[in-house]
Formats: sequence, structure tokens, C-alpha cells
Amino acid sequence: MNKKVVLAYSGGLDTSVMIKWLKDTYNADVIAAIVDVGQNEDLPAIKKRALSTGASKAYVIDAKKEFVTDIIYPAIKANSIYEHKYLLGTSLARPIIAKKIVEIAKKENAWAVSHGSTGKGNDQVRFEITFRAFAPGIKIIAPWREWKLKSREDEINYAHKHHIPITVTKAKPYSSDANLWHISYEGGILENPNNPPTEDIFQLTTPINKTPDTPGFVEISFEKGIPKKINGKVYDPVNLVLTLNKIGGLHCIGRTDLVENRLVGMKSRGVYETPGGTLLIFAHRELEYLAIDRDTFHYKALVEQKYAELIYNGLWYSPLRYALDGFINETQEYVTGSIKLKLFKGNINVEGRKAKNSLYWEKLATFEKEDIYDQRHAEGFIKLFGLPVEVNSILRKNKTKI
Repeated sequence: MNKKVVLAYSGGLDTSVMIKWLKDTYNADVIAAIVDVGQNEDLPAIKKRALSTGASKAYVIDAKKEFVTDIIYPAIKANSIYEHKYLLGTSLARPIIAKKIVEIAKKENAWAVSHGSTGKGNDQVRFEITFRAFAPGIKIIAPWREWKLKSREDEINYAHKHHIPITVTKAKPYSSDANLWHISYEGGILENPNNPPTEDIFQLTTPINKTPDTPGFVEISFEKGIPKKINGKVYDPVNLVLTLNKIGGLHCIGRTDLVENRLVGMKSRGVYETPGGTLLIFAHRELEYLAIDRDTFHYKALVEQKYAELIYNGLWYSPLRYALDGFINETQEYVTGSIKLKLFKGNINVEGRKAKNSLYWEKLATFEKEDIYDQRHAEGFIKLFGLPVEVNSILRKNKTKI
């Protein structure tokens, strides 16, 4: 009996050529595992392609709901954005995909697991740390770090030589990754950061010049930080995200063009579409302005940055991420309410805010007459608050810079 290798199979260029390479190199049976995270592709056809190109078996695993409830929802509660722009679509999907690969490997009593990530990218880290979290000691094969193929053109030539069907061409070697949260694009002309993305690559968002000439409105409701309703209607987790993708995409919401700092030390250029995710995190943060006290809100902003870095760096299943969830979940106790948004030509504005346990007290905040806040107390507060500055000026007056 041959050894078994479970390959995280997408049907793209990389994994398409890897089935034969793994079989030939390791004399192993290759089991293709196709994890459905909402990539909106013909998965039965991809399964058929895997089998026709040499896989001994192929699985299609529906992980969409788990992806949303177990990974996207916590990321929303943490307002997870890497380097102020990237909503972590690829980074969020990798942990659930890798977890499912391990489940298949255990079911099949496989000798090894494999993935199609390059040796230059972040995904190799995300896959392999998750593999190790759920199957310590399992053999991990990363063909890009082993084979003699050095470029996508080499892969295309290899595929043609061995009659492996592929959809990528030398003329347009885009690399694209999709799931229900986003689509990313890299490679080709995008490798030059001075080149703008062409309109033909975008799939989720309408070009600005073709968006409606009148604003659109959407109200998103949350319960303890988790989105539940759109315009008053309850949606299941997957359809909630997909519906907001359509609403946001119609108004060209959620495009991002970023030169980011990869974990492996280089900068890379990525173009992303995340229409529904952009609406969700925007609305969620606006609700937090109403529902979270000042000190917690400010400290949470620091935690959010670290949380996003953990996701980007492949540390979703790390002790620190679990620990930070304890803090973040506590902050969400009163994040219940709704935010109404106005969408127009790629822009988002707040049209209305409601929170069940809002800390905004109109009677206290008013500039009109009220009997709660005694303005005379401000003098003593300012005196004590500014005391260190005053003392510094008195005792070090010759060094004070003006």
C-alpha cells in the first residue's frame, strides 16, 4: 500500500500540478481535499479535475458556516484590520482550511499533508502552524520549497508537458484567492506597485462610474458584537455576509490596494475586494463608540492591532489569540444595537445609531441647560490633571521649550 498525502486542493495552477509531482516524488497516493469557504466555484468540477489528474480520492468539505461563526465573527468583534487596510480575507480562511485538511488526514490515516503555498508567502506559515496545532509531528510537504520549478511560467510549462488542464495563461498570470469574505489579486502587472489594477480583475464590486447615482442605505444590527440582521431581517451567518457583499459591491465599497509587510520579511502588493466585511467592521466600530466606555475602547484599539497581527501571521490557534478573545468577548457584552449606513460612490457615512445600552447620555452631553454637570468642578480637575506639566515647568524652567 502506498503512503497517503492529503493535499489542500484548490484546482488552481499550483495545486493542479502538485498532484502529479507528489505522486512521482514520494510514490504516494494523493488525496485532494477541497474545502468550501465560499469561493463560489464549481466544486464538483474541481473534484472531477483532481481525480482526472491523478488523485486517488477527493473530498469536498462544506466549511462556510464554521468559517463565519468560528473565525469571521471573532474577527469582526476585534475589528481586525492589518496595517490599517487589509481585512485579512486570505489570512482568516487558511486556519479553517488547514484544520479540515488535518481532519481528513486523520480519517485516512495519512502519512503527510501538503499545501500549494510558495516559500515567499505568508500562507505557508498559516497552513503549517495549524497543521502542527492539530497534528503535532505530521509530515508536511511544501512542493514550492522542494521542486525545481521556479516560476508560474515553469508550472504552466510543466502542466502542458504532462497534459494537466489549467486555466491560467502566460499572458495573464494573475493569482487570485476567493472566499465568502473577500477576493484577493496579485501577480502580473500588479507586481509593479506603480501600475493600477485594471477594472477587468474585479468580481465583487461595481466600477465607480457604473455605481448608482443615488445613495443606498443599509441598517446592520448586532447582538453582543455579532451581526444578526440586515434592514431588520434575520439572516443566517453565511447569507448575511453574502447579502452584504452584494449591497456593498453595488456601490463599489471595499476595494483595497495595499503594499503590505509580509511575515517573511518582504513587501508585497495585493489588491483586495471585501465589500460585506468593510460594511460589517465599519458598522461594528460605530456601535462600539456608543456602547464601550472610554478606557476600554482605547485599550481595545491596542488589542485589535495585535489581534490582526496574530491572524496575519498564522497564529489563529495560538494561546495568545484565545486569551485575547477573553478580553474582546467581555468588551462585547453591551455591543447590541444597529447602525444605519449611507453608501455612495465607494463611500460610507453613518445615517443613524442605536444601542440598547448606549453610554451616550443626551441630557449630560447637551449644550443646553442641565443640572447634572457642574462646570465649576472643571477648574479643580484641570488643575490636578495638568499638575505634572506645571511642576515640570517650575522645576525645569530653564529647559522648557516654547
